Amino acid sequence: MTFFFHLHSGLRYLVLLSGVIALAFFAFAVATKRPFDKVGRILGASYSGFLQLQVLVGIGVLVTRGYYPALIGHMVMMILAVGAIQGPLSANRRRTPPGYVLPLVGTLVSLALVVGGILAIRPGLFVSSAF
Repeated sequence: MTFFFHLHSGLRYLVLLSGVIALAFFAFAVATKRPFDKVGRILGASYSGFLQLQVLVGIGVLVTRGYYPALIGHMVMMILAVGAIQGPLSANRRRTPPGYVLPLVGTLVSLALVVGGILAIRPGLFVSSAF
């Protein structure tokens, strides 16, 4: 029962770390006018993948731990965060040539939604609680 809860809680740090790394790299690439390359694809896909995994584990937490009203804001913001990163990454793949502006904006919006989603159920980003 607590497996999904602890996994969800710990995975939050990987999501935040990968998002901050992707954001820093995309901002640097935009500032230096670097052409889009494999590193950009890997960083974007890593952040998006960790975030999607976090949503799936969150569903496991919801099923095993139960529901309380503050979860509505948390769930809505997390689902919007997945869309905010996946949409720009997918659109960027179809561009010729792809750039770093769309991934940068998507990552920035997505991270803001993740932070808002965490703060919807916790008093701080790095605070853990029993429920």
